[in-house]
Amino acid sequence: MTIAPGTTLGPYEIGTTLGAGGMGEVYRARDTRLGRDVAIKILPKEMSADPVRKQRFDREAKTISSLNHPHICVLHDVGSQDGVDYLVMECMEGETLAKRLEKGALVLEQVLKYGAQIADALDKAHRSGVVHRDLKPGNIMLTPTGAKLLDFGLAKPAVQLVSGATLTVATLTAATQTDPVTHEGMIVGTFQYMSPEQVEGKDLDWRSDIFSLGAVLYEMVTGKRAFEGKSQLSVASAILEKEPAPITVVKPLAPPVLDHVIRKCLAKIPDDRWQSAADIKHEISWISQSSAEALAFSPPPKKAFRNKVLVPALRTLALIGAGVAGILLLGRRDTSGPVIRASINVPPEVTLLTLGDQGGAPAISHDGSNLVFTGVTNGKQMLFLRSMENATVKALPGTEGGKFPFWSPDGKSIGFFADQQLKRLEVAGGPATSLAAATDARGGTWAGDTILFTPYIYEAIYRVPASGGKPTPVTTVDRSQYSTHRWPHFLPDGKHWWSGIFMGSPANGV
Repeated sequence: MTIAPGTTLGPYEIGTTLGAGGMGEVYRARDTRLGRDVAIKILPKEMSADPVRKQRFDREAKTISSLNHPHICVLHDVGSQDGVDYLVMECMEGETLAKRLEKGALVLEQVLKYGAQIADALDKAHRSGVVHRDLKPGNIMLTPTGAKLLDFGLAKPAVQLVSGATLTVATLTAATQTDPVTHEGMIVGTFQYMSPEQVEGKDLDWRSDIFSLGAVLYEMVTGKRAFEGKSQLSVASAILEKEPAPITVVKPLAPPVLDHVIRKCLAKIPDDRWQSAADIKHEISWISQSSAEALAFSPPPKKAFRNKVLVPALRTLALIGAGVAGILLLGRRDTSGPVIRASINVPPEVTLLTLGDQGGAPAISHDGSNLVFTGVTNGKQMLFLRSMENATVKALPGTEGGKFPFWSPDGKSIGFFADQQLKRLEVAGGPATSLAAATDARGGTWAGDTILFTPYIYEAIYRVPASGGKPTPVTTVDRSQYSTHRWPHFLPDGKHWWSGIFMGSPANGV
């Protein structure tokens, strides 16, 4: 059943189609009372009379309405008109995790951020007595505010056993998207993310969701499914009998402790898994904090590293020290004056993204006339230009998905990263130009005709002509000491640069 744009259901005016699945169709609509966009999920009229599907539809409404959590979709309303039942939910801008994974694995920071949020949402559901039963990338939305858990259409309320364990009311076995209804005795869910007990049609509890979360995390880290096969039978066999390759084999630079977290999620026996989603959230948060601390407090360099890098850099350090000393002396001329704080406002429809949000710090042009920053408007991430003279802000076309901006020396061009590429955009206008591949960049800097950048989070710093070309490394990562070289910055002379680890000249490396 397709509903034409312009059709009204109660106070909601139907717009474009957002998607469709076994539980009905989803449309973007307009709430004419409150003037906001919403998502409406509709059960086709010919199926409204089916008591089984109608029961599941009502269950989804009650389930979502009982879960008030920032990382679970919000249910605004329920309704029925001319035999058509519908749910009214928040309309979220972004893409599903499944769509994002089509581009490959996520970066570690994103895995940890989204993983903790999904685990937190699951913990809320489980504490409310709800088992999701169909946790998969297609039911996770990535929005500017984080991950959102969707579609509790397959969830069932849990009952309390005499022992105190929680168990779903009924067990079902495999249903596909094309099945009109799920019959009793069939598994509900998507094969690649099912728990062993779900594949076998056994009774399920909250630990089935924990197994599915492990499969989702595995794919987020590696870009590969934990359990693969050419048929449902071979996938089911892999889930029941095989162990996926450790994430450290697929991604050698992934933290081993994260591999431990995921492998414990994927234990075949529920008692061997993490016993709550809260445990997973805490583990992931600890990994995230530890990773940040490891970057902030690196171990002392070995003697060979010290002789090779730090001694030649002392001359440059002296220059920096002199500059810093000058700044400090200027700042100490009058210590009795008031403390002055400045802020730069952005339009209310634009959300400023920072380094922690994977947007990068705002960058000011060398002459101080313009500021470029990363922001989100209408659910779209891009770069914005702000004049420091008249405070006007404008979006820069061609920078969609852009992050970590930096300026050319003359202030006429901006370097940034988007679509896994290092790009360049002329401020005066024109299309963005791709200069080099940058799978998961960590900063860039520009002097003369040279751009230094880190193309990958666990890589060395590379040099590329500002007009584009083949990148060449200017540092070598010592895997025994440091996992990454990132955030290079040219010094004012345009001949020397510094980063979190190294300092040197782009002409001869370090």
